Amino acid sequence: MSAALLMGGPKRTPSLVTPSHDASHTLDNDEGFNIIIGMRDRMIQVSGRPFQSDDMWPPRSVERIILQRMRESPDVYSYESMDELAFELRVRKNIIASAKAMNYSGVQFEPFSRSRCNPRYWQLTSVGGFRLKPGVPPADAIEDIYRNGFLYAFECATAILIIYYHAVLNSIDRRLFNQLFQHLYLYSWHADPDLDIQSIESDYFLPGDVVYFNNPDFHPSASWWRGENAVVLENGAFFAHGIGIRSASQIIMGLNRRRRPGSTQPAHLMGIVTRPSFKRLSRLSTLTRNEPSHKNQPAAIHHNISSIPSYQHLFYLNQT
Repeated sequence: MSAALLMGGPKRTPSLVTPSHDASHTLDNDEGFNIIIGMRDRMIQVSGRPFQSDDMWPPRSVERIILQRMRESPDVYSYESMDELAFELRVRKNIIASAKAMNYSGVQFEPFSRSRCNPRYWQLTSVGGFRLKPGVPPADAIEDIYRNGFLYAFECATAILIIYYHAVLNSIDRRLFNQLFQHLYLYSWHADPDLDIQSIESDYFLPGDVVYFNNPDFHPSASWWRGENAVVLENGAFFAHGIGIRSASQIIMGLNRRRRPGSTQPAHLMGIVTRPSFKRLSRLSTLTRNEPSHKNQPAAIHHNISSIPSYQHLFYLNQT
């Protein structure tokens, strides 16, 4: 990650999930059209071959929309098997569904100092984190956040991790989830290593990705409005905890209203994409119950800064 990004990042105009210009429309002959289609098919590779089996999913389904965005992307998406591709599509779809469900769950946005949780499932730490209580199945604890949302309040980075865990729970065997995530601790971007969260510089987003709206001139009395982590939805909108489901321009407008007096730097959407490792999760999903899954839990970095992007948390982690 570049130093420019750690210092707040360049203002960019990333490609959102709205349909891009179709280059085939500029061609007047079938040969040219077929060349464009062939190029797009190569953007998704399964076992080294172009993927063309969109009809495995219903028309206008979330999976079909994601596949179309992949084809419009400048990147190549490679998969070892059809199962690996299908798994990523399922998790992305469930990330979107979990984000929407959180929007209607009744959970509230609060900085770490005012975090709260259901004491039946979680221990609220002195720094505003949620630690899974001994003997509580991880799946039950994650589901309770959605079931009893009025008991919970947290900032937007923590919200993304909850969405990730909920989406993975809905994508793999429940008993396997409980086996893999026995040591849940929810605090900012602190994550179980099996999520293997990655942030990359990119100007192109897919549904199910997480992006960051940066507000460099946030008002000092409300520092939690320094930015917003947001899930990219399939229809071009975003879910941002504390703001809701909004367009990019609406989120930027909301952040701009919370700048310091005399600010000259407007809020903006950064060219950063954050996502879990779908390939790692796909491999883990094939584990049988009680199959060993040894891992070292990362140290929790209690920075007490709400609403930071994932790469900033990684920066703090690397300083330890």
